[in-house]
Amino acid sequence: MLNIVPEEIRRNVELHPQRNSLIEIVLDLGRCPEARFPLGAEYISQTAVSWEDLDHCISQIGEFSGDNRAGIERTLHRISAIRNRTGKVIGLTCRVGRAVFGKVGMIRDLVETGQSILMLGRPGVGKTTALREIARVLADELSKRVVIIDTSNEIAGDGDIPHPAIGRARRMQVARPELQHQVMIEAVENHMPEVIVIDEIGTELEAIAARTIAERGVQLIGTAHGNRIENLMKNPTLADLIGGIQAVTLGDDEARRRGSQKTVLERKAPPTFEIAIEMLERDRWVVHESVASTIDSLLRGMQPTLQVRTMDEAGEVSTVEERYNSPSAAPPTRTLSPQVMKSVEVSAPGLTGLRGSGKMIPIQPEKSTPENKYFEQLLDASFTTGLRGIVGGNAEHPAVGPNGEDLPLHIYPYGIARHQLDQVIRSLQLPVALTKDIDSADVVLALRSHIRNQSKLRHMAKTRQVPIHTVKSGSAPQVARALRRLLNMEDPNAPEVPDLAIFARSGSEDEIEALEEARLAVEQIVIPKGQPVELLPRSPQVRKMQHELVEHYRLKSNSFGEEPNRRLRIYPA
Repeated sequence: MLNIVPEEIRRNVELHPQRNSLIEIVLDLGRCPEARFPLGAEYISQTAVSWEDLDHCISQIGEFSGDNRAGIERTLHRISAIRNRTGKVIGLTCRVGRAVFGKVGMIRDLVETGQSILMLGRPGVGKTTALREIARVLADELSKRVVIIDTSNEIAGDGDIPHPAIGRARRMQVARPELQHQVMIEAVENHMPEVIVIDEIGTELEAIAARTIAERGVQLIGTAHGNRIENLMKNPTLADLIGGIQAVTLGDDEARRRGSQKTVLERKAPPTFEIAIEMLERDRWVVHESVASTIDSLLRGMQPTLQVRTMDEAGEVSTVEERYNSPSAAPPTRTLSPQVMKSVEVSAPGLTGLRGSGKMIPIQPEKSTPENKYFEQLLDASFTTGLRGIVGGNAEHPAVGPNGEDLPLHIYPYGIARHQLDQVIRSLQLPVALTKDIDSADVVLALRSHIRNQSKLRHMAKTRQVPIHTVKSGSAPQVARALRRLLNMEDPNAPEVPDLAIFARSGSEDEIEALEEARLAVEQIVIPKGQPVELLPRSPQVRKMQHELVEHYRLKSNSFGEEPNRRLRIYPA
């Protein structure tokens, strides 16, 4: 690239101590030429750029395309032009293109999954360089049929013969930038690729073409304009890449269950790219292994768990999970109204314990009863006692799990919603850590229906000697019971005092009140007196939570009556 710039500029750059880290050279008419390095920019000549200097550069490079970019034959350098109103070039940005190897090691496990990957980051952070190496690894090392849509000749270089840095991958050039989406579809229809690599998805037509390609079973590796995934959520043109955003009007019951407004934002469809990578720095990337989960969490006002991968100078990759808590992601409040704390259902004469008046009779519990201090004692007494049974209550010895492993217990979830597990772990304050790497897991917790046909997962767990525990469903009570069982905290003879927060969906006051009503009815009437109890009318969603709570006590319950007066009956064992 230095051969196309004027002699004085080339000589000064060659003598510069930071020459090997040069990013680009800027030539603007009537200004001193500027060289940009990672640590800053500086003038490399005191002679202003003239028309002759610009013409000298332009004469030695290829033709400018519709996006005002050109290249140098068989190289990866990019020359971008700034034009005046008449179309004449008055400025050049000569960016150095380098084939850097080794960066794909940060996400090689994700590339090998076959899922589509979207890379985000500010200009100059290395998105195109990463695309180039991913294309080479997929084509040469994984023997995939790879087609690169090279609109600006940045990935495979200028000229008809692609640069060796892309390996065996094939390159399709685009005549004009506005035709990029057509070439994307043409590549799928004509050349039977297994992987398509596309740089800078920037228009709605290109986003639609990307979805069409992904729905045909082709793996997509692409980049898009935007620094973070939140930028795409606010970009109506590219929002479809992550599933699209739409406003939804909820019914009264659903809005009450969620504890939100009636009009909320939700994801419109499955995302085109299953995985998103935010390239914050050249050696520090944030990975979203499930774009759908990330978008859903952000739309609900929660901050998802971020997986941050960094690479040191020796090429070693380290992974750290970071969670940014916000008020919306905090555990739901446990404050109850005085009426619910003092009210239980009692039997009416002649109705075998079922309510006849339709009213609840207030009962003043004694100050020493557990119900009066239930929420204060739940984590402090009930849980702490169970935890002491695990760790031995001796601070001098390391905390160990049921099989001798160090706590926290590392669990690899499969088929179970991660936010559900996080909610249970936070509510019960269990010594459990979730991991996305089966190699670092102490146990696999999987949904029973999902694990039957997953022979690969069973084989991986067997070779790594990681036990697999299954649950019938991913509901909060089932998950809580499984985690307590794994930690040897479950008493088989008597169910522990439940934490109502794990049964509630949104943690709204209405949900907690309904669950507290059911709990007091069970503990003060159904179990000690052996009498059935009828609760107050509730919405279908709240009744479902009450059913789950009753099932926790190993009792039976039925719903009866007509809406909106449909309610629960709880029967003794």
